[in-house]
Amino acid sequence: MTSTRRKPCPYCRDKVDQVDYKDVSALRRFISDRGKIRSRRMTGACRRHQSQVARAVKRARELALLPYVAEGGSDHRGGRGDRDRDRDRDRDR
Repeated sequence: MTSTRRKPCPYCRDKVDQVDYKDVSALRRFISDRGKIRSRRMTGACRRHQSQVARAVKRARELALLPYVAEGGSDHRGGRGDRDRDRDRDRDR
């Protein structure tokens, strides 16, 4: 069994008490390319700061500082919609 050390919380390391929803550049590190909030395991944030990050991201989205979903949208993968589209295309032939 290998014991790996957890990453230090970026906010605890910098001695930040409260996560600011207006600091969009810092919050972008906690969002995936698809627009989802990354987990604690991926970000290395402690429980307290991760919940503050989630709240800050949601507030920033509400104020249109951050997008709810990733831009583009053409990178659609799988799902039921593709089967329906294929069936419609076959029916039209």
